[in-house]
Amino acid sequence: MTKSKIQNKSKYQISNIKTEVLSFGICVLCLFCHLCFGIWISPLFAQDKIVAIVNNDIITQKDLNDFMNFMRIQLSGEYAGRELEEKIQVMKVDLLNKLIEDRLILQEAKKNNIKIDENRVKAKVNEIKSRYPQEAEFQNALTRQGLVQADIEAKIREQLLMYYIVEQKVREKIVVRPQEVTAFYNTNKNELASHEERGLEVIILENENLAKTFADNLKKGEKLEDLAAKYPITLNQLKVLQGEELRKEIEHTVFNLKIGEISNPVKIDDKYYIFKLNNINPSKQLNLSEVQDKINAFLFDRKFQEELKKWLDELKKESYIKIL
Repeated sequence: MTKSKIQNKSKYQISNIKTEVLSFGICVLCLFCHLCFGIWISPLFAQDKIVAIVNNDIITQKDLNDFMNFMRIQLSGEYAGRELEEKIQVMKVDLLNKLIEDRLILQEAKKNNIKIDENRVKAKVNEIKSRYPQEAEFQNALTRQGLVQADIEAKIREQLLMYYIVEQKVREKIVVRPQEVTAFYNTNKNELASHEERGLEVIILENENLAKTFADNLKKGEKLEDLAAKYPITLNQLKVLQGEELRKEIEHTVFNLKIGEISNPVKIDDKYYIFKLNNINPSKQLNLSEVQDKINAFLFDRKFQEELKKWLDELKKESYIKIL
């Protein structure tokens, strides 16, 4: 059983905050739009509607639609159906503000004559392609959104322009001093303990009666290897941390086992899972040397967020921005 099957996400006291400075947008063909008076107009005309002005640039309805469709391409290798659309809907929040900030960053990159490496463009395209099992599936995903690979490449170039100027104007100027790391550690020492970790074997069967029989035989002392030769099972190793968000039935089962103990079958979706607890690594207080890299990264990213916001606020103050 893969960890993602039973685990929604991990909670950590300190995590690296990956700042998404760059939002994406690429060209797509969209559906017909309808005026409030019930009059159908040409899709091209509707999509050319200006929704915002940023200095000498404009943002159109098409740009908004482009962003959503590009994100579908980005995420469809990981999500599908309703889950994908839920992700997309969440991303609609503040979308126009993101696009406005993108334009401001791009304008600043062009003012500073920032150049990009085409090899990085190719690498990013290949990274996106790698999320699909085959090249044909990637191309089909593009076709469904009315895209071609050149559209992807064009927006990746914009991405890189924005990345480079943000590096130059914001990230390169940030410094985290050793005394800041020490001060953070001393203030948050009690929260910087490692979590108890449990190592388990997980046996997966598709039939409830077989799962019950397998668990009973295992509890009676039969060897796992011998039973595995008789039953159609899937066997995996799993490590879970106390405090992680687990499915309730899993959490209750796993954290009530003693070392060597075997659980009754637990139904998850359409399969039955048997857990055997092999070991427990108890929680402990971590010293500064064990967490200083994570603290440094956390403080750096927090400063980055703050300085990026200040920089963008300054760009906005100096710019003409009108939302229509």
